[in-house]
Order: sequence, then C-alpha cells, then structure tokens
Amino acid sequence: MNTLNLGKVAVLMGGQSAEREVSLMSGQGVLQALRASGVDAHAFDPAERDLGELKREGFERCFIALHGRYGEDGTVQGALELMGLPYTGSGVMASSIAMDKTMTKRVWLAEGLPTPRYVLVRRAQLQSVSLSDLVSSLGLPMIVKPAREGSSIGVTKVTQVQDLLAALNAAAQCDADILCEQCIVGDEVTCPVLGEGPSARALPVIRIVAPEGNYDYQNKYFTDDTQYVVPCGLPAAEEAAIEALIVKAYQVLGCRGWGRIDVMIDAATRQPYLLEINTSPGMTGHSLVPMSAKAAGISYEALCCQLLASATLDHVQEAQG
Repeated sequence: MNTLNLGKVAVLMGGQSAEREVSLMSGQGVLQALRASGVDAHAFDPAERDLGELKREGFERCFIALHGRYGEDGTVQGALELMGLPYTGSGVMASSIAMDKTMTKRVWLAEGLPTPRYVLVRRAQLQSVSLSDLVSSLGLPMIVKPAREGSSIGVTKVTQVQDLLAALNAAAQCDADILCEQCIVGDEVTCPVLGEGPSARALPVIRIVAPEGNYDYQNKYFTDDTQYVVPCGLPAAEEAAIEALIVKAYQVLGCRGWGRIDVMIDAATRQPYLLEINTSPGMTGHSLVPMSAKAAGISYEALCCQLLASATLDHVQEAQG
C-alpha cells in the first residue's frame, strides 16, 4: 500500500466519554503504527481542540480511535461529513444505532437474529419499576447495563433480587436508558468484521475466559488474568455458524469499515446470542481486533493502514450505490 496517497491524517483519540482513558491508549497505538508505516499521522483530541481545526490545518482523512459517546455514536461522524473529511468505520446512522444497545436489539430482532430477551427501563421510571416483574420476565441472574456505554462501564450481573435496585441505579448514573437483559450462561466469544456489504468478512472468533466469568472493565484493560483463546477451539461448524451470524448482524445495521460483535453461546443448547456491537473497537495492547487479525496473518500496522485506506463518507457511499 502506498501510504503517501493517504495524505495528512488525524488520529482522533481521547474525547469526552467515560472511555477516554482507553481511547487514548488505542489512539497512541494506532498513531505509532501509522507513522511506522510512513503515514503523515498526527494525534488530535476533540476534548482539547475544536474539530474545525481539522479542516483549517489541512487534514485529509481521520482515523477514529474514539470510544463511546461523542466518538462512536454518530456525532463526530456527522461533523466530519459536514466538513467533507473521510473517516474510518461506520457512517452516521449505523454508528448511532449501534451505540444504542436497545436500538441494536430491535433491528436484530426485526431481522430474525437471536439476542437475549430484554426489558428497557427509563431513568425516570426507576421509582415505579416493579422488580418482581423484571425478575419474572428475565429471570436471575440478570444483566443490567446502560444502553449507551461501552467497555463494561456501569454493568452489573445481578444474582439476587435484593441487589437489583442498586444495579439499576448504578446504570442510571451513566445513562437515562437502562437495559435489563436475560443472562445467557455459557461460552463468551467475540468476532471482528472487516469491510462492508457483500464483501464484509469475519476474522477468527476469539473465546474469552475471564476470572470467575467476570469480563469487566478491569479485566478487559488492566490485568493479564483474562485468557483469549484463538483459534477459539469450538467445533469448526459451530465457529463457521457464529461467523456467518456475526457478518449478517453487521450487515443489517449498515456497518462499514470494521466492527466487533460479542456473543454468548448457551451452554445447554449451543445457541449463539448476539449481545452488542462495537463500531470503533479498542486498539490497545489488550484489544481483540488486533489479536484476531494477527491470527488471520494481518499485522497491527497492516490492519491500521487497511482501515485508514477504507475511510470514506456517507454521501460517497450513496453516490457509489
């Protein structure tokens, strides 16, 4: 790849979300990889600089290494669309839908794709919500999480009804929408996707073995206790079925560039259930997309350059379509 053709590149990192710390780690990794590949890449933190400076300083495309709100939810994508600056990852609508776990589930269910049962609770309803009705609908254990956060922030696995209200309140600190979800017990896997539309393809499935099954923020980013198994060790037919399901889930949301989808496999039935999608996945030393790409023979540097080369705009896609 001729990296000189990619022009002056801004690596957007940091930002204002609860995932700022992780985004800075991702962004530094991407920045170093692009520079090592000969790209004229520069760090750009939207929390510290006005996005308008991108245009004024002559940037020609952006690698989005932002995570969470104001970076993964369609807002920065919309700003870049207005400035005509191509960017990595999904467009405005797909980013917005994918950031909202409830909206994502609604699309998947409408398309007949399996995802755990759920109940949406609004922050304003917390005083009147029936805890017994929630337990009747979803059973215990139950997963309670903010509808629009990532990196396991604000997520609680509730095993006793007396802990449910505290879990709802913890999630409500992060978001006005609280997703209560059926807990699927079994293997936890994740699978990245590259490309878009009919050309989208899955990278190898990774099986996640976390301490006591607790894949939380700390175990994701700051310990070495979590095991990531790739090749995943699942039967070949099961792995292929999961990859096909994940590509379909990615396509129906209209995603492009890249993404990563988390899945739980029911231990009793071996039915895979889609949990959520990340449209700006982590690129830290613990991150899973680079790990899966490496298993497929794609280096970290090559992955970053490939993603950067795919940067585009919604209106360009519409014109090509």
